Amino acid sequence: MSRIGRKLIEIPSGVTIDVKGQDVKVKGPKGELSLTMVPEMKLETVEGGYEVKRANDTKRVRALHGLTRSLINNMVVGVSEGFSKKLTIVGTGYRAALNGKKLGLTLGFSHLLDLDIPEGLTVEVPAQDTIIVSGADKQAVGQFAAHIRGYRPPEPYLGKGIRYADEYVRRKVGKTGK
Repeated sequence: MSRIGRKLIEIPSGVTIDVKGQDVKVKGPKGELSLTMVPEMKLETVEGGYEVKRANDTKRVRALHGLTRSLINNMVVGVSEGFSKKLTIVGTGYRAALNGKKLGLTLGFSHLLDLDIPEGLTVEVPAQDTIIVSGADKQAVGQFAAHIRGYRPPEPYLGKGIRYADEYVRRKVGKTGK
């Protein structure tokens, strides 16, 4: 059996789970998230939380067991604590600014990039070289952070670009003169 799939989903105070057939809705202080499980999975109430059970042991269902449990657990963590990604901008003249519901990026292009902030996410710019993306949906937070990083990923020679705060950029040695 899946080690992750067998783990108990603990529910913190202030979070409620509503299960109707294959639809799971999780409500908490930071928002509401929903998921439609595959028909072979069931969410059962046990003492202390919830447990994901599978109908059979086919290869596909075994593969989805741990995934389903992780998705539901991430929803519970998201609506109670939330998720965030911190991005750092490195480079001369590279900066970020918040313009209402848009994130303005100056990344060495001939124009300013104005990115619309997706619904359900909050973006903070505490300094012009730091961006913090946060929200309840782990997938949406990671996707938007990757979208921002994709405009100018860090390059190995000078290290310029947008990187995650905990990312290590392996530097290469440039040309050597004769």
